[in-house]
Amino acid sequence: MANSRCLLNSLTRQVTTFLFRNSYPSLQSFSVSPHFPNPSTPLPIFTRPISAFAQWPHLRYFSSDKPIDHSNEIEDEDEEDDFEDEEDYESGEEGEDYEGDNESVSSRKKVYTEEEKEAEASAIGYKVVGPLHKEDNVFKPYEPVFAVVQIGSHQFKVSNRDSIFTERLKFCEVNDKLILNKVLLVGSNSQTIVGRPTVPGAAVHAVVEEHALDAKVIIFKKKRRKNYRRTKGHRQELTKLRITNIEGIEKPQNVVVEKPSKAAKKEQQKIAVTA
Repeated sequence: MANSRCLLNSLTRQVTTFLFRNSYPSLQSFSVSPHFPNPSTPLPIFTRPISAFAQWPHLRYFSSDKPIDHSNEIEDEDEEDDFEDEEDYESGEEGEDYEGDNESVSSRKKVYTEEEKEAEASAIGYKVVGPLHKEDNVFKPYEPVFAVVQIGSHQFKVSNRDSIFTERLKFCEVNDKLILNKVLLVGSNSQTIVGRPTVPGAAVHAVVEEHALDAKVIIFKKKRRKNYRRTKGHRQELTKLRITNIEGIEKPQNVVVEKPSKAAKKEQQKIAVTA
């Protein structure tokens, strides 16, 4: 049994050398001795040939080659990266990046030019004239004239000295004078002018009194048998406007009717009794 094992070992060694040699010898070069070798004599030691799979990247799949542990290299690279990050943090480079990010976020707010402001305001239905000064006498006595004005998607029936609340108007501050361009209808005691869709030459002047918040509205959502309940609150931003003048229609003159005095009333009563 021992002799047969030795013979098998020698044959396997010779076959492996034949398979993995760079120059393949002929089969005739192999000579197997008919006699069994003496177990006491040592077997010839074959030098390890260069493997044909020496350049194979995954060496751990071959039992003859020892697996290479790459975990140490990965750990070393992670330590180097951490060390570089610490140096950047200490030197302030990372802080500069954060500042740059904050600047980019703040720069995302759109900056409007004067032309863009005028175009967007005119699309809503108003035009900013400028701030109100003490010398401006814009508040006039009541006049029997009314107008229907469109601001955004809402329509308002206004007359002189009325105050209305609209959705928050951009590009205007408190005490700014406005001109409302989208006048749909103008009327008085004597005539009425209907626009198609707006009345040409008509305008309504107003002053911004304040920017305020509307009353709180509760939004409650529920889905039965789903344990779903959501409660939210909302306060709409509003702008209060004071109407100062309406243009584009002939205004009737205010006829002041004098009230009779008490003495005249008593005389009329006496005449009626005597009669």
